[in-house]
Amino acid sequence: MVRSQAMETTIGKFAAAGGVGVETIRYYQRRGLLDTPRGSQGSRRYGDGDLRRLLFIRQAQTAGFTLEEIKELLYLDSGEDRARARHLAKRRIDALDTRIAELQRAREALKRLVAECATDTSGPCPILASFDL
Repeated sequence: MVRSQAMETTIGKFAAAGGVGVETIRYYQRRGLLDTPRGSQGSRRYGDGDLRRLLFIRQAQTAGFTLEEIKELLYLDSGEDRARARHLAKRRIDALDTRIAELQRAREALKRLVAECATDTSGPCPILASFDL
């Protein structure tokens, strides 16, 4: 990801443009996902490339990628290793499918408990009883 037309701006303005907080920017910088640009008196030179990179990170997080996986995707972007990128994406799809199946099982179990609660009015509530240790 190449930097283009850097403009001097504060980290706060850069964070706002990416829809994140300043501490998130600093965290990404510590993790090596974003560069820490040089600057003076509280201003930094963040350019369009920096913003694209930040938005890439946020979109990849939304897709469920971990920060380590995102770091690898960013590295792959510069090398154009499509096979590795596909492998990472397929692995993320498998993880999402597993999570979706877990959530569907939980949903069905909760629906059964709700039905039991509505029909069986004697004794403790089946919903609360199911969470009891």
